Amino acid sequence: MTGEWRLSRRRFLAAGGAALLGAAVTGSAGLAAAGPETVRLSDFWLFGRYAEGSTDADFDETDLDPVRLPHCVTPLSWTGWQPSSWQEQWLYRKHFTVTPAMTEERVRARFDGVMTNAAVYLNGRVVVTHEGGYLPFEVELPEVVVGDNVLAVVVDGRWALDVPPNLPRTAGPSVIDFYQPAGIYRPATIGTVPRTRLADVFARPGDVLSPARSLHLTCELDTTVALGEPLQVTASVRQAGRELARGATDVAPMPVGTRTVEFDVGGLGAVRLWDVEDPALCDVVVTVRSGPRALDQRVVRTGFREARFTPGGFFLNGRRLKLFGLNRHQWYPFAGGALPDRVQRRDAEILRRELNCTMVRCSHYPQSSAFLDACDELGLLVWEEIPGWGRVGDDAWQRQNLRDVAGMVVRDRNHPSIVVWGTRVNEAAGSTELYLRTGRLARQLDPSRPTSGALATTTGARLALPPGTDEQVLAYNDYTARRGAPFQLRPPRAGVPYLVTESIGTLAGARTYRRTEAPATQHLQAELHAKAHDLAAADDRYCGLLAWCAFDYPSGWQRSVGGSKFPGVSDIFRIPKPAAAFYASQGDPRVRAVAEPGFAWDFTAQPAGPGRGATIWSNCDRLLLFLDDRPVGEASSRRADFPHLRYPPFAADLTVPRGRQPQLRIDGYVGERLVLSRRFSGDRSHDVLSCVPDDRELRADGTDATRVVIAATDRFGTLRAGTTGRVTLTLTGPGELVGDETLDFGATGGAAAVWLRPFPGPAGALTLTARHDMLGSATATVTTTAAGPETTPRL
Repeated sequence: MTGEWRLSRRRFLAAGGAALLGAAVTGSAGLAAAGPETVRLSDFWLFGRYAEGSTDADFDETDLDPVRLPHCVTPLSWTGWQPSSWQEQWLYRKHFTVTPAMTEERVRARFDGVMTNAAVYLNGRVVVTHEGGYLPFEVELPEVVVGDNVLAVVVDGRWALDVPPNLPRTAGPSVIDFYQPAGIYRPATIGTVPRTRLADVFARPGDVLSPARSLHLTCELDTTVALGEPLQVTASVRQAGRELARGATDVAPMPVGTRTVEFDVGGLGAVRLWDVEDPALCDVVVTVRSGPRALDQRVVRTGFREARFTPGGFFLNGRRLKLFGLNRHQWYPFAGGALPDRVQRRDAEILRRELNCTMVRCSHYPQSSAFLDACDELGLLVWEEIPGWGRVGDDAWQRQNLRDVAGMVVRDRNHPSIVVWGTRVNEAAGSTELYLRTGRLARQLDPSRPTSGALATTTGARLALPPGTDEQVLAYNDYTARRGAPFQLRPPRAGVPYLVTESIGTLAGARTYRRTEAPATQHLQAELHAKAHDLAAADDRYCGLLAWCAFDYPSGWQRSVGGSKFPGVSDIFRIPKPAAAFYASQGDPRVRAVAEPGFAWDFTAQPAGPGRGATIWSNCDRLLLFLDDRPVGEASSRRADFPHLRYPPFAADLTVPRGRQPQLRIDGYVGERLVLSRRFSGDRSHDVLSCVPDDRELRADGTDATRVVIAATDRFGTLRAGTTGRVTLTLTGPGELVGDETLDFGATGGAAAVWLRPFPGPAGALTLTARHDMLGSATATVTTTAAGPETTPRL
């Protein structure tokens, strides 16, 4: 594998890594509030296995390898992951330079996610330990010295840790439905913050549907110096670059410690509401002052919206919205969860723009902040839940469970996209007392959102909210459908808000759903997804349905194959399978007209073509069909099969005489207007290899990456899932290939992907060349630009 997230020392030095170890850059890069100098920890670290003495300041680093964050501790392929490869203790070391000016303030480090446990050492002394892999932690570094300092992080990736979702004294990682590769797999930063700072700001909109709408501010002040003078905290609410209102409150002199300050900002009647179709966001600029002097400033983002789950459905800003979505795991091929923010944000774009989801469930743990930021910007509603799956551990485990609730809510309560907190462990009976405490804790920290937790057949057969808990939404993972019987959903429980949080997957659908499966399996999975959403749309008492699931993922649990589960409507590379065509067809044709066959126009496996009743997923009003440009009729609507879908599919008779391989053309009309015309080649002799990046330009700052999809296609660009053979990849330019250098199309179904990650340094170009024995070669070129002050890509 090229780019095992390690570089030889020679390549490391050539890439300028040595200079960047102590480089200072401007910007907070994730700290609560940054001072004038911040060191970005995403640049090069030294990495290896933990050994006694390896956290000492003078440890011999000769045998350690340079790596960059985010990072996975072990090389991975796209499937066949082995948990034994990461279940050890690992070491990361980072040298950074502290200037005299930095010691005038407070030096802190922040880690957005370390899998699973971490112990952080500064110059040989432990400064903090942290349990859990899905939430951030910060640490004060009061004993830094002017000049060189070394931060050492010991990462514990072993399974039997008493930390959710792991379980003590169990069989191992295969008892939960997803693998968790170890590493510092999310961004990390180190920098200065003021002696008196705004440690947290919660901006909670109120009276959203009233002209008297307002914003309630809860601010946590934190100071290491006693303040003998009164303070003032101000807040400016801005939208689209214009200040709409401001408010302020006075604060009495403070001793060393923390204080919570609350006040309201009114006069916000002109604010534009946040909605799935118009995700209008606001910036809230909060400043703490002592007299005319600003001590600290923090900008948080929020949106004004009212989200209500009721026994009669879900309502957003007073209008009924049937929730339509999928579940998401955050794991990627080759890297586990350790891919940069741009890649995380791309998942939200796929869900909202390509699959037309209005909601995603973050199963089964808090996910990347970059992903949630993109959900805010794209109008994708979010169910977020605590780490856990299927079981509840002992007392120590449950105490960590409560800390996870607090950490999740405090980190993410400013995101307008999040509309429910999952405070119950997924599909776990647990205890009434535990869920009483988790629900109440979430409501205490954020009274604006309901709580819930997904029940399963074993935990929710009576379909009742657990007595005594504070859960307000009844959520159910509905796998009641059985093979051989008509697909069905359990009816909603009367009198309570009801949301289907899982359905289909491998339990109600095919055991494995890959592009390499038989045509009947491809057809079945798409039909089941469509039927599940049709049934949910039929009854207003369903708030909606979130099917299982968006993307394939690594797992050793039930119905896994070779260390992976294959229930996604897209594969682990985020390349759509035929079931994704149903989701793609449920968008407005004025935005994107869709006509996607539910079959392969390939006469190798089906010499007579797809035959009668071939399904075409489309949002058009009419579809006209042509073979070799000769009209062969009009497809018929399947409205009778799916009476409640916004856009039902079509059926067509596409029986072809044996020996012919005609070209198929589909013309789609909305009203009398031709909105699309698609062609599909029956002749495989003209197939080609494609190599297409998601992004043509990246930042050369060490924190960026993009996917490149390599696929066999017909001459019109449609994927040929039946293609076999190997593709070899070669990368030139200042960057690394995150992926296997050889891809097996026979195993991946004619398409796969890798990621390109530029080295930090000057502008340049990365060129990826793909070669297939039969299809020839294709290239993708991505230019890189020198890093600027903007560190987060915007969609």
